[in-house]
Amino acid sequence: MPLQKKIRSSSASGRLETQRVTSILFELKRKEERTGNTTGPGGPGEKATGDFSAPVGVSEERRKLPEWLSRELLKQNRRRHSVTLGDKADILRQQHHSIESTRRLCCLQIDDAVSLDNLQKLKLAFEEYETRGLRFIDAKSFGRIVAKCLALPETSNAQIQGLFKKIDYSGRGRISWGDFCTHLLQEHKEKQETLRRSKQVAFSLPATTRTLCHGVDVVNIHSAHDGTVATAREDGMVCFWSADLKPVKTKHMFNDGPANRKSKWASDFCLMTEYDKLMIATGDREIQLYDLSSLEPYCQINALETVPLTLDYSYTGSDKCCIVYGDTEGCVTIILISSVQDTLRLWNKLPKVGNIPNIAMDNAVLSLNVTFVRWKVHRDWVTQAKYFQSFQAVVSSSNDGSSSLVIGCVLPLTDAEQQLIEIREACYEGKIKKIQLSWTPQLRASCDQTVFSVYKGVKTFDLCRKHSLLVTGGMDRLIRMWNPHFSGKPTGVLKGHSAPIVYLFILSEDSQIFSVSTDNTVKIWDIQDQCCLFTADPKTSGIHGDISACSYSSALKSLYIAADCMAVLSLKRRPQLHRRLTVSHNEPVTCCGYSEEFRQVVSCTEGSVVKVWDFDTGRQAFEFGGAHDLSAITCMTFDPKGRRLVTGGRDGCLKIWNFNNGQCLKTLKKDGVCNEVCDCIFLQVRKNFYVMSVGRDWKIDIYSDVPEDFHHVQRPHPSWQDDLKNGHKDDILCVTQCPPSLLATSSYDGEIIVWNVVSGRIQCRFVSPLLTDPKTSGGLDTSVPSIIFLKQFSSTTALLSSGALGDINLWNVLSGGKCLGTFKASRFQQKITRMAKTEKEMLLYAADQIGYIYVYNMEKFDPEQNTLRAENFWRAHTSRITGLQIVDSDQVVLTSSTDYTVRLWSARGEFIGTFGQSESWSIHIPSSWKHPAVPYEVLTDPLSMPDHEILKTHTHLSDAINPDNTDTYRGELKVSYFTSDYLSSAFSPSVSLFLQLN
Repeated sequence: MPLQKKIRSSSASGRLETQRVTSILFELKRKEERTGNTTGPGGPGEKATGDFSAPVGVSEERRKLPEWLSRELLKQNRRRHSVTLGDKADILRQQHHSIESTRRLCCLQIDDAVSLDNLQKLKLAFEEYETRGLRFIDAKSFGRIVAKCLALPETSNAQIQGLFKKIDYSGRGRISWGDFCTHLLQEHKEKQETLRRSKQVAFSLPATTRTLCHGVDVVNIHSAHDGTVATAREDGMVCFWSADLKPVKTKHMFNDGPANRKSKWASDFCLMTEYDKLMIATGDREIQLYDLSSLEPYCQINALETVPLTLDYSYTGSDKCCIVYGDTEGCVTIILISSVQDTLRLWNKLPKVGNIPNIAMDNAVLSLNVTFVRWKVHRDWVTQAKYFQSFQAVVSSSNDGSSSLVIGCVLPLTDAEQQLIEIREACYEGKIKKIQLSWTPQLRASCDQTVFSVYKGVKTFDLCRKHSLLVTGGMDRLIRMWNPHFSGKPTGVLKGHSAPIVYLFILSEDSQIFSVSTDNTVKIWDIQDQCCLFTADPKTSGIHGDISACSYSSALKSLYIAADCMAVLSLKRRPQLHRRLTVSHNEPVTCCGYSEEFRQVVSCTEGSVVKVWDFDTGRQAFEFGGAHDLSAITCMTFDPKGRRLVTGGRDGCLKIWNFNNGQCLKTLKKDGVCNEVCDCIFLQVRKNFYVMSVGRDWKIDIYSDVPEDFHHVQRPHPSWQDDLKNGHKDDILCVTQCPPSLLATSSYDGEIIVWNVVSGRIQCRFVSPLLTDPKTSGGLDTSVPSIIFLKQFSSTTALLSSGALGDINLWNVLSGGKCLGTFKASRFQQKITRMAKTEKEMLLYAADQIGYIYVYNMEKFDPEQNTLRAENFWRAHTSRITGLQIVDSDQVVLTSSTDYTVRLWSARGEFIGTFGQSESWSIHIPSSWKHPAVPYEVLTDPLSMPDHEILKTHTHLSDAINPDNTDTYRGELKVSYFTSDYLSSAFSPSVSLFLQLN
């Protein structure tokens, strides 16, 4: 059957035609081709101010849809054989919601697509309006300008209208060129700050330190494969430390032997972990090898031409290794050994010299397994030499300015004719030519090396293949970043150190550079942004004295420094989450809210981070941090228009934000010491708007909301006299309002006060019934963290408050605060932390501190019986729920918790998703929801298991073998199976699903 062809119904009447809709995207395309999209960001039914939409199309890039949407597109709508007017309206409304949600998935952010050329065009367009005497433009004019200047084919009028509302945060209906630029700059700034915050790294300060022997320097530090750290001092003392610097093993390597033996000093050392050996370079022109496990002497190579100042070892594979050392003559010596195990075993059987088997370098090179090369590289002492297997090159540095750093080949490149001669002699003459060792250094050809010149030379360097990056540091206090293949000019210079740099390390997996200077300052740099991420100065780290050695351990995520003491700076590690866990934030979420104006969710955390989420998809739209500096955000609310955000913090301040670009519009605070703000609301008294806050200063603070007032810091109004004389005597935890004139506050000591906001006087006050009896109030949690007004309850205005032991108390505020009744809300007798109610129905949603949500129909509450059965309940989080809001227009529930997550649920408790998850959802397409799945941590938490007598019955193997003899079969427990309806009513959805599947 051809698609889109109308066909006759197979029903008996045969008079109704049905039409098969191919897909959501087809409906979207057909609708937008027929008429312009007039749905604004506020949701269905909200019309844009003007018709300034651009042509809408779906690009190839946008066709990469989520898996659930691909499944949905494969489905055909069911054929309908009868249609009524009511059904048609519902169908159109559902299709409109689905189309709008799908369109939002494929939309392009306008402000992300603005280029410099577009800005120039926009500026000229704004100036054209100013020449007409119009300093400000309205939404309709703004739409025309944007559609004309940007010319984005995928931009709709809804997007342009949304951008206008983001800029016009005060709701004046007009903006200027300055407002537009401020929005773009502020948004760009916060995005850069968010990117920097995502790369945030820090050491745990102060450093862990252990005392060392004074007067003897540590020559180097290396990490072993067993998690220990090895150090060697100049006097030959080798010490192995645990990761937290507890001594594991110590031995003086040079004290063994005759008493009259001359003292040695070590210049450097390294670990041959593949062969369980430790290698030390000495001032006696020796390279000594020791057994790594026992630290007993194994063998040594002596009679070197010069003293090896710096020593390096690298395993090159297939039982081969490379030993590199630099000396005082600016030469780099390379010793290549193949069949390493056999060669070392042979050397171990040689005659001993000074209690250690010995072989001279002249004799060692006679072996076919040993290759010796000595290069003349620098005109000054070699400060560092290292072999990099990924580049198959040796890198060395010195303080010489002309040849500060050289990247060169390992072996000389001989021509083809010479190679043929050597092959002929070996194959036809059957003899091997013995080469006499020559200590005369060779000069590399210019094509075999790359020379880098740096003013005042290079003291330290590191090389990274992944980033194709070479970093150098030295006496001029600058870190230079180079392309290792081009020595002309550095690609970047990192400035920040105020003393010579002695250590550099590139952490390739995190794209970071670690640097240490002689004044004991440690810095961490980002490679991509070339900026400093963290600085540890000696005052905060506690590292003092002259630095003699440094080493970073990638396995231990720690930087070890030897100075007057042995110190370790460990990186702060973020908790590693289970792969199935999805979090919205990196710290506990303290509150959340929904802006109907933008259809966005805002969540705040203890780390003073604010995130803005797209309500329809769950994607993150924006983020800004440091809202209250280092203080946690404790509460939030929106202005009546939903365009501005108010946050309260532990610093005692309230701040008003344009949350779409992170601009702080105002700071509300008192003079003097400011105590923590616990809750805040927007309040309307007649035609005036106010911001009201309560907290740990026991008082109610009221601030006027005047957007035209451009003073950044605003002070509160004088407190009510009744508040000063007869107000709360403990911390105020919650505040709520009942328009037009009632206000209620609750405190930590369990007292609730109802106020008249017009007169500022107390209307009534009351405490929990359990607290009035001293016998029952002892040891109870008296705090009231949540209160809510309930209008038209039994022809009166009632107040619901969370009580002790998971109770909810019901009060009549119009009759002096009479208690109408109490019912048990939490099945585990846990404190109810948040409450919310639906607008039309008398449904109450209550959340407790272990993550359960309960739904109660308050119309069924009988004050005489004091009992109320939950209509539904489910486990939404694994810890305290800090935010609970019902979005009546979409029949969903928004929750947040200290378990780092913000989640969305249907009104029946079906899991839609966690904000920040990898796959987006659509509110009005249930197939995009996570349901019937539940959050992994909720499913596996012990408290999520149902509490029912059938699960408490102990069964044995004999009961299964002889069921006729069991008490269960005789009728004492007549339960044979669970029905689906029973599971839905008795257990949480997650456990119901589990039991049904099993």
